[in-house]
Amino acid sequence: MSSGKENRKIMTENSNILIQSLYLIASFNDDLMEIIGLSLYVSLSALTLAALIGFPLGSMLATKKFFGSTLLNVIINAFMGLPPVVVGLFVYMLLSRNGPLGVLGLLYSSEAMIIAQTILIFPILAALSRQVIEEMNREYGEFFNSLRLGATQRIKTLLWESRISLLTVLLAGFGRAIAEVGAVMIVGGNIEHSTRTMTTSIQMEIGKGNLELAMALGIILLIISLSINMLMQFIKSHYLKIQEGYRDE
Repeated sequence: MSSGKENRKIMTENSNILIQSLYLIASFNDDLMEIIGLSLYVSLSALTLAALIGFPLGSMLATKKFFGSTLLNVIINAFMGLPPVVVGLFVYMLLSRNGPLGVLGLLYSSEAMIIAQTILIFPILAALSRQVIEEMNREYGEFFNSLRLGATQRIKTLLWESRISLLTVLLAGFGRAIAEVGAVMIVGGNIEHSTRTMTTSIQMEIGKGNLELAMALGIILLIISLSINMLMQFIKSHYLKIQEGYRDE
């Protein structure tokens, strides 16, 4: 009997936590919105920087063979599996007071978190975009040669023609960035109203026993993750329909 009462008590407590977390979301709780806003700002900024570096590099590796290109490919592929805490440690040492960039005073700031996330997702964008553009280049390479396109024009054309596939690459990079915890915890410090993201807040709030806020953030993170995957599937299916329509014509 006592065990049944305990189970009902646990279920009631869990239900109350879920209800309170949903209330926090529905009421647009200030702390919750601040954390979500900072997380999106950091991840989207890092994604933009990583794309500006990764896409051109991926395009160059896909269309040109040059001295060191094979080694660069190997390094980029290896860096796709970089442990986040290693990246966090590297950026921490770079931005610490005694580090080469310590004079900038960026440690424990949103900028430091952006740098760490950019380093983490840049290899993913570079490697995946290289694969996408390499396939496109194989398909249209002879046509481009017949038009005598220069390297820059060829890359621009390939990037534009691969835009749908590259969008899914961006979504994959964003999903990796928004779920990051190790690196941003090290370089951001998880400071309230300054560097507290969804993932670091969940970890901290669970330790404090504030399960309502942790659950609310977890639900938002899950919704973002599901939305990204649904959008990727929609883009892929829509792209396949367009391709089938071209073939029918």
